[in-house]
Amino acid sequence: MTTTTAAPSPAQRRSAAERYWRSLWLLTVRDLRVRYTTSFLGYLWSIIDPLLMACIYYFVFVLVFRRQGTLGEEPYIVFLVSGLLPWMWFSNAVTDCTKAFTREAKLLRSTTIPRTIWVARMVLSKGIEFVISIPVLILFAVVFGAAFHWQTVLWLLAVVLQAALLMGIGLIVAPLVVFFRDLERAIRLVLRLLFYATPIVYSFDQLDHLGAIKTVAAFNPLSGIMGLYRSAFFPQDLDWFSVGASALVAIVLLVVGVFVFRGSIRTVLKEI
Repeated sequence: MTTTTAAPSPAQRRSAAERYWRSLWLLTVRDLRVRYTTSFLGYLWSIIDPLLMACIYYFVFVLVFRRQGTLGEEPYIVFLVSGLLPWMWFSNAVTDCTKAFTREAKLLRSTTIPRTIWVARMVLSKGIEFVISIPVLILFAVVFGAAFHWQTVLWLLAVVLQAALLMGIGLIVAPLVVFFRDLERAIRLVLRLLFYATPIVYSFDQLDHLGAIKTVAAFNPLSGIMGLYRSAFFPQDLDWFSVGASALVAIVLLVVGVFVFRGSIRTVLKEI
């Protein structure tokens, strides 16, 4: 005689979803409090790094090599900051995901909350830091005279795509690092290479002369996402083919991430 397990009712599923989001929010808030309450500058650290990088690239390309107007749109400092802020969200979240399971192994083993939260909290906490840095970008745009366009509404799409992309990468990276510890260092190296392969200090249009290479570069999921962010100030920098390619890659990575995570989580819990 076989027994069947009743499917969860809508109320049970809703309750489980509420517990998931509550746990995710509590862990994210805890991470942010620990990071900021133990630091004298607190919130400012989330914007100092990208602003310092923007100043360095502006000095090198504009003041030293006098490449103003040839790498990106004007004002170039706004062009730089609008690319560096989402890049910091991406690189910091991916870096933190490599430690998602190894940093708090005991807590991970002792709790019963869904393990995907340990990845989602990294994406969300860095995403919040990105959001609170947006006023700085707006200030730069006002000071340097960059016009705002209706494409600002596309920022919501950019945030959703970037969050999905990061979640997919995190679900792949977090468990694999447990088995292959060298992967953490390899990812740092890949991030350095990806920075220059992504249109951050230059415009996607600068790749026109590369022909087929530009088509391949469009499938760098960050290319279309950067174009969405920058379209608020530079609508001519928006390439819908690269946006579509970014969406496709983000969805594929998210699906792959879910399968990798589900297939490895039990072994991960034993390994840590």
